[in-house]
Amino acid sequence: MVEYKWIALSNTTLGILMASIDSTIVMIALPAIFRGINIDPFSSFQYMLWILFGYSIVTATLLVTFGRLSDMFGRVKLYNLGFAIFTVGSILLSITPNQGDTGAIELIVFRIIQGVGGAFLFANSAAIITDAFPSNERGKALGINQIAFLAGSLIGLVLGGILAIINWRLVFLVSVPVGVVGTIWSYLKLKEQCTIKKHQKLDVWGNIAFGGGLTLVLTGFIYGLIPYGNSSMGWGNPWVVASLVSGVALLVAFPFIESHVAEPMFRLDLFKIRAFTAGNLASFFSSMSRGGVMIMLIILLQGIWLPLHGYSFDSTPFWAGIFMIPMSIGFVLTGPISGWLSDKRGARMLATLGMVISAAAFIGFVLLPVDFIYLAFAAVLFVMGIGGGVFASPNMASIMNSVPAECRGAASGMRATIQNSAMMISQAVFFAIIIVSLSATLPGALSAAVTSAGASAQLAHIFSQTPASGALFGAFLGYNPVKIIIQTLPASLVSSIPTATMNYITGSTFFPNAISGPFMTALREAFIIGAVLCVLAAVCSALRGKKFVNETPKPMKKA
Repeated sequence: MVEYKWIALSNTTLGILMASIDSTIVMIALPAIFRGINIDPFSSFQYMLWILFGYSIVTATLLVTFGRLSDMFGRVKLYNLGFAIFTVGSILLSITPNQGDTGAIELIVFRIIQGVGGAFLFANSAAIITDAFPSNERGKALGINQIAFLAGSLIGLVLGGILAIINWRLVFLVSVPVGVVGTIWSYLKLKEQCTIKKHQKLDVWGNIAFGGGLTLVLTGFIYGLIPYGNSSMGWGNPWVVASLVSGVALLVAFPFIESHVAEPMFRLDLFKIRAFTAGNLASFFSSMSRGGVMIMLIILLQGIWLPLHGYSFDSTPFWAGIFMIPMSIGFVLTGPISGWLSDKRGARMLATLGMVISAAAFIGFVLLPVDFIYLAFAAVLFVMGIGGGVFASPNMASIMNSVPAECRGAASGMRATIQNSAMMISQAVFFAIIIVSLSATLPGALSAAVTSAGASAQLAHIFSQTPASGALFGAFLGYNPVKIIIQTLPASLVSSIPTATMNYITGSTFFPNAISGPFMTALREAFIIGAVLCVLAAVCSALRGKKFVNETPKPMKKA
């Protein structure tokens, strides 16, 4: 008979795999989704951001609450519920009935439902594994689970490109059979291993302060990326300012609320444990450095490098996913080994080394030219994957080993919230850096490029008004931004453009050449910031101390 610990690992790994596939499959399939519901990417920037990030916002916001609820009502019970909710969300997404703005709003709502299910899965999977495995095997088990998370991200990138070619609804439908099987399997086979303390109370005010504050902050970051008035960004929008200020105020009030309730949702006393605090700080800085990297590199490939090398804009989303594979290979090769080693020697040396390797990879990206040789790019991706693999499993095992058994649900939720929130903020920060830099340099670059191609001053002026966000995300979605601009021009102006000039500026190399200089300047700034954040993560990791397993005995289960 198969040991229960392997049943727990395989089921939770399936859940994490499914949830992580859906976190990236939409990123690649967005062009097909937007065409399927008849949405113009240039005028629907806010829909794209919400479809991309709404899932992550909901997941990050609910993780701590769900982790605390799992300690109150049972980790397995809420994990099973998460599988079922996620499956329902996938079904709703696959049958989205409407098009246009209504269809986009429906997609966002259904993605939020998926995010609720994903939050249950993420909040409880690490705790269920920690309960099922002895302390000398947790690093290896959590490493396998982390590999599934990254493998899912990779599979999502490739699978999204394949399914989107057939029908965009398949992008969401593919999760349904996995969700149904996983839901039935988890209900039949998973067993509650933790002790449930009866008559616990839910910390209502703490949940409102934390959930509301985090939601307002993350929402403010999203709308800060949307142009407002004459500005290329929305940071001056009164609603964005109000959202950020009120969100921060609620988060500042949160620890004071938690210190005055009998049964807080966020176990602040866990931060007295050195390994827990250092591990979460390292995770925060690591996620801040890496959260926006994937999407920035995909934009680099889709919007610049692939078109320059003969790939059509509509094929770049698929090939970008293929060309990102070396990062996942590096992670998959080192994840289990580092987890196994951390079971024997502790996490400090391995996790610290992983962040140093990641910092070196960021520097490698800084040194690459715009028209890089792919083998050099792949090598840096592979090194970054190695750094992530060496860091992730030991750091998670160190965090989970450091807390008492009855706090593992809350600790898992806290760990996942810190990680997911940092990734969301990182994406917003990286986007902001790119858009601000492009807004300053792209108009002049496009105007000069159009003029040098033999176009009129009137056409050059029109191109100088191109919003940086629209051009950037048009390329990201697999559209040729120049063709979209041309389609909006008066027929008289289009007919006055010489045929040779028209063919050149609408070709696959004109826009990438025009945008490459400004984009790479901004991207290198983001990479330098990423390297600094990795160094901070390495410092925090080194301060975690020697290997520590909290052996606080479990209270006896009530009959």
